[in-house]
Amino acid sequence: MHARFVSTALLIALLAAWPVQAADPHTPRTENLNQLIDTALTGNPELKASASRWEMFKSRVKQAGSWEDPMLMLKIQNGIVTDPLNFTRDSMTQKVIGISQQIPYFGKTTLREEVALHEAEAQHFAHAERRLEITRMVKEAYYQIGSVDHELHLLQKNIDIMDTFITLAETKYSVGKGAQQDIFKAQLERSKMLDMKITLEQQRRSQVIALNALLYRPADTPVGEIPEFGIDQEVPKTPELMKLAEENRPALKGLASQILKGRGAEALARKESYPDFNVSFEYMQRQPAMGSDGSDMYSLGVTFNLPVRKERRQAMVAEANSEVTMATEEMNATRNSISSGIAELLSQMERRRSLVDLYKNGIIPQAEQALESATIGYRVNKVDFLTLLDSRVSLYNFEHQYYDSIADFQMKKAQLEALVGGSLGGVSQQEQPPAAEQPKGASHGEHLNHGGEHQ
Repeated sequence: MHARFVSTALLIALLAAWPVQAADPHTPRTENLNQLIDTALTGNPELKASASRWEMFKSRVKQAGSWEDPMLMLKIQNGIVTDPLNFTRDSMTQKVIGISQQIPYFGKTTLREEVALHEAEAQHFAHAERRLEITRMVKEAYYQIGSVDHELHLLQKNIDIMDTFITLAETKYSVGKGAQQDIFKAQLERSKMLDMKITLEQQRRSQVIALNALLYRPADTPVGEIPEFGIDQEVPKTPELMKLAEENRPALKGLASQILKGRGAEALARKESYPDFNVSFEYMQRQPAMGSDGSDMYSLGVTFNLPVRKERRQAMVAEANSEVTMATEEMNATRNSISSGIAELLSQMERRRSLVDLYKNGIIPQAEQALESATIGYRVNKVDFLTLLDSRVSLYNFEHQYYDSIADFQMKKAQLEALVGGSLGGVSQQEQPPAAEQPKGASHGEHLNHGGEHQ
């Protein structure tokens, strides 16, 4: 009689643990990754500052390509001190108007404009590089929140199942078929899960704050649930990724612009060995005086500097050469960093892909079978409660590692896209949980649909 009562209680309790697929009228809002990225790229103040810096350097291009303003001169020449405004006492007293223009040596203005243009280009690519970094950070925050969301769902399901286990242990103990320590052990596991839940909820709040900062929103702006995501079926190989980086990575393009700027600065420094010119014209108006008819006069002249300070110009050439060398070596270092980063990230992504396949097709189905066997054995008093509990906790840990591997794969992919400067293409297919057989009975229903609560 007691055995039949325990079996019936076990059946009812495990049926209660079966996940029910029902429409929730209060389904939480889900987030869209592309919309979050667009919001960050539109509103992030760091990007706005970077864009303004680029505009500032663009404005310098026209300045560098323009001559200095001409100079207008007005003067009285050879005036008499005792009668300063009398222009008829001396025939050499003149009213003079003149204009002069500084003219750089041929090619200097073009080179100055070229140097400023390449400097503006470097700032443009620095802005593009920052956009890549912001995009990467948004993606990482998105997948981190998604990972925590899924773990919270998984944890809550296991807390509910642990409540069932506590009920089972209490039922068996009440009819003399179980031990009191089984109840305490189940309660302890439940408390540990509650502790994990508190930690995860705090982690989510921290990640939401970080995401809102990237999106330039108030820190307490709620972030909806992250929809299910999977892993890409294929990722380009190293040669393709290196080619993509050479074509798209803003950091490399920015360094190329710095090299061109340095070469232009070197050519300009060499041009400094040639003089600049100042062309002037003066018109002198006179009045008749001292028997002179007071004919007007003019003056036309050219002046130029003497570039005799060779040390200064040699130092300018050396500075430009050093800038070219610095940018070239930085480009080599960046290429090397990209190459090693690609290899490392591909290795980690392949590891995560292998783990996902292993958990999906091997470990989790095996853990489900072990739990099913333990559940049946516990029902007929052939397996102790600790074995049943251990089987449930093991399955939870494997499910957690399975979804953690998927999230980490996507975060590594986001880092790889930032590294090569562009999207890897393709859409991540939703990773379906490991397939479970239809239950042969309610006795193992709680572990046959471990991912079904939020498909």
